[in-house]
Amino acid sequence: MPLGNRILVLSALSWALAQIAKGFIQRITEGYFSREKFLESGGMPSSHSALVTCCATTTGLLYGFDSGLFAIACLFAIVTMYDATHVRRSSGEQAKVLNELLKSIPEEMGPNLIHQELKVVMGHTVLQVFFGALLGFCVGIVGAELFR
Repeated sequence: MPLGNRILVLSALSWALAQIAKGFIQRITEGYFSREKFLESGGMPSSHSALVTCCATTTGLLYGFDSGLFAIACLFAIVTMYDATHVRRSSGEQAKVLNELLKSIPEEMGPNLIHQELKVVMGHTVLQVFFGALLGFCVGIVGAELFR
């Protein structure tokens, strides 16, 4: 491959395609297009899932699906996607609840509390992770075939 490390290049490409897709999906669903969407986490499709699935797919194709490298890449992908749908999603829900709770406390009762909203980062739904993984898988398959 003229660009060097196929796994790295294809994984980065799948991440970038997922981020670009988020912008177009926002345009279709919300009626506007924001450049910030290209760098945000969360949303459809999951760029994290696209990246790690492409990494695992390409690793399997290059080194064999029975290799230790594929096992490591696959486990990394599973942990990342589990975290996106469970841990990050739960922490986003908790941040929303805490923001509402902080609004209800009068400043006199809690002068030491920080009355600044927590950033709410929602993580992903299972569907968002699925489509991100599907994108990463496709980029890995096509990219590994194109750049033999």
